[in-house]
Amino acid sequence: MTSFESEWWSWSKNMLSHIYHALAGLISAVLQLLLFLPIVFLILAAYIVKKRNLIYIYVHKVDAESKKHGGELVAEVLKAHGVNNIFTLVGGHVSPILVAAEKQNIRVIDTRHEVSAVFAADAVARLSGVVGVAVVTAGPGVTNTITAVKNAQMAESPVLILGGAAATILKGRGALQDIDQLSLFKPLCKFCETVTTVRDIVPTLRRAIYSATSGTPGPAFVELPIDVLYPYQIVREQMGIKSGGTSFGQKVVNWYLESYLANLYAGAWEARNFKPIPPVIPLPKPNQIQKCAEILSKAKRPVLIIGSQATLPPVPVEQLRATIEKLGIPCFLGGMARGLLGKNSSLQMKHRRKEALQNADVVILAGAVCDFRLSYGRILNRRSKIICVNRSKAHLLKNSDIYWKPTAAVCSDVATFLVQLSAKLPEYKCDRNWIAGLRIKENEKEETNLIMAKHMPDEHLNSLKVLQTLDGILDENAILVADGGDFVGTAAYTLKPTGPLQWLDPGAFGTLGVGGGFALGAKVSRPECEVWIIYGDGSCGYSIAEFDTFKRHKLPVIAVVGNDAGWTQIAREQVPMFASNVACELLHTDYDKVAEGYGGKGLLVTRSDNDKLEKMFIEAQAMNRQGFSVLINVLIGKSTFREGSISV
Repeated sequence: MTSFESEWWSWSKNMLSHIYHALAGLISAVLQLLLFLPIVFLILAAYIVKKRNLIYIYVHKVDAESKKHGGELVAEVLKAHGVNNIFTLVGGHVSPILVAAEKQNIRVIDTRHEVSAVFAADAVARLSGVVGVAVVTAGPGVTNTITAVKNAQMAESPVLILGGAAATILKGRGALQDIDQLSLFKPLCKFCETVTTVRDIVPTLRRAIYSATSGTPGPAFVELPIDVLYPYQIVREQMGIKSGGTSFGQKVVNWYLESYLANLYAGAWEARNFKPIPPVIPLPKPNQIQKCAEILSKAKRPVLIIGSQATLPPVPVEQLRATIEKLGIPCFLGGMARGLLGKNSSLQMKHRRKEALQNADVVILAGAVCDFRLSYGRILNRRSKIICVNRSKAHLLKNSDIYWKPTAAVCSDVATFLVQLSAKLPEYKCDRNWIAGLRIKENEKEETNLIMAKHMPDEHLNSLKVLQTLDGILDENAILVADGGDFVGTAAYTLKPTGPLQWLDPGAFGTLGVGGGFALGAKVSRPECEVWIIYGDGSCGYSIAEFDTFKRHKLPVIAVVGNDAGWTQIAREQVPMFASNVACELLHTDYDKVAEGYGGKGLLVTRSDNDKLEKMFIEAQAMNRQGFSVLINVLIGKSTFREGSISV
């Protein structure tokens, strides 16, 4: 064999060896793959079974013939939680809820704007202690509620917003009014979830209401996609499942849609627990009560500042009133606590709060917060002992790192704390001279206001006289709704609610436009009461359309518009500061005629009616008792009463 043949033979053997090993490796790999294929298939199958919930679907068969729908489950939950009224602006996404609520004898009240629906639900929650409910359609229906939801959050009102939505399967695919609603509401709500199957409606709503009413109350948002609310057959038809698909692709699509639909309705109508989950309410500890009792027992000049939180359940407001009267501490009332002690209590002060706080040796902040309303705490005397009580940990110590320091801080229900504190000090008596001194200063301010009310402005009427006259004719059960700036600011010092839960204002958010919705909720909650909206002419424009709602639903209210043709609270600072009245001027609009256009009655009160104010208010009351909503358009002049007040 030649050297060439020898080399060729050697090369051939090497090549054959490489080919053999390559083929052997390939065969081994194929064999291993074949061995692992069942495992891969099983993993993939398990994922699909879990993802599509196939086992649950197999066990809990869908009743394809049922005419029931998810709206019925929503209505049953609301009924079980004591909800008697819901507020809405109708939309196709949420129609099943409204129809089912009507069948459950839940009154459905439709407003002219979604924001008014939430404001009305807020008022119901404050006055009844039961969660207020608003139902709004998807997209713009939901976004229209944002301001009212934020207001409820800051006012600590337990409100449930039920928002329609595009079908889950169509989200992100360009469906009508499909937006990311949850991202909008997560910063505003204590609870924020979407429902993806019919069987999840009941437990989700129960948890939402529990969250809204527990701890520091606040709003909850539940998104209800359209396909969890409508009956099975309608949803199936709208999904466009094609029977008898021949192509592999169509068969895959059909299987996907069928499994989605089956999961949507599997177990939908099985027995559910509709009962409320008892809310968790923070209560004071015995050692905290003992410490605060020791502080108060040594006080000679105590002051009690009571905020809206004090009116929350579980303590009835009548018991809270008796507790405060027993303690005998002079107090300043704010928010929903206005009227807590009636109209003429010797303990209630309205004026010269700063001076009282500067001279107090003990201050109890009972639901009051050291935000802008208390000058961030700067108004408190550093030598005073401060007891602060609040359900919210965030509000309990707000700005205490800068301007004030608490002697005792109690994260608790306010009314429960005061009841237990009073029980710990049965013999406590506040220094009579301290109360008498505050009362003298209070009376001096009232006398000054009476003198100011007699002054006739250059044009139109004196707002102070208008409000003092109104205060004199109000019924004992009158509920006052405050919606405005300058005129309402004057009313807050002039009008005296005659009892607890008879004053409604927006709260810390300072929202304009609450009037129509708040009045609607108040009248629904207390149909036997006179409901008065105190409007500024600027704020009136936000919700005057709800006079149509008052008419349609036979819920008559009375509105008084302080019409000075401007945004006066802003102009008072802007003009001297910047020498410009830009954007602050309005017209003396005929709001009385606008109300008449919406089905109400209108009265125009001008300078010539100065001596007939009482008669005209009484005339409005008479028309209201006949079932009419009345708007009294009062033309008022410029006043110096609120000079020095700020709007920022």
